[in-house]
Amino acid sequence: MPSYRREYVPGGTYFFTVNTYRRQPLLLKDGIRRALREGISLARQSYPFDIEAWILLPDHLHCIWRLPENDRDFSIRWPLIKRHVTKHGGMEQYLAIRASQSREHRNEGVLWQRRFWEHRIRDEADYRRHVDYIHWNPVKHGYVKRVKDWPYSTFHRYVAQGVYPEDWAGMNDATVEAREFGEPAILEVG
Repeated sequence: MPSYRREYVPGGTYFFTVNTYRRQPLLLKDGIRRALREGISLARQSYPFDIEAWILLPDHLHCIWRLPENDRDFSIRWPLIKRHVTKHGGMEQYLAIRASQSREHRNEGVLWQRRFWEHRIRDEADYRRHVDYIHWNPVKHGYVKRVKDWPYSTFHRYVAQGVYPEDWAGMNDATVEAREFGEPAILEVG
């Protein structure tokens, strides 16, 4: 079994990617979205964190969390959230695949991949790159042509706060510099 090293820093800010099992496009279903909101709310009651940025796509999500100053354990939160969504999302009606023997043995469902990917945000530039990456993601995957057209995102909150213009990265053939985990790429938008 692989050995995963996670960087736990009290009060840290982290970027996460969480995928559905076998990339099933289930996360936009009403019951699953509702259960995800509930699961996050319940987890935050016991283990607080701030959501800095968020994007929900059909088969995965990205987000940035900021932990309280005295807390470094982000790993305790994701199982609580995932478990709640699995139990209360009503996704039995959507599932098209069965659990593997390994998953059955571990009593795991077939909604989520076992693990999640995290990256500790190191500085302001790293933070901005990841916030931009989160908001650009539905365009990257071809779901919309303009960032503002994707409803399941904190982009709209950032526009309301004056961080982004409403037409950021998607109008008038603008050129946007997007970075996927530190690797610059120039993307033509339009």
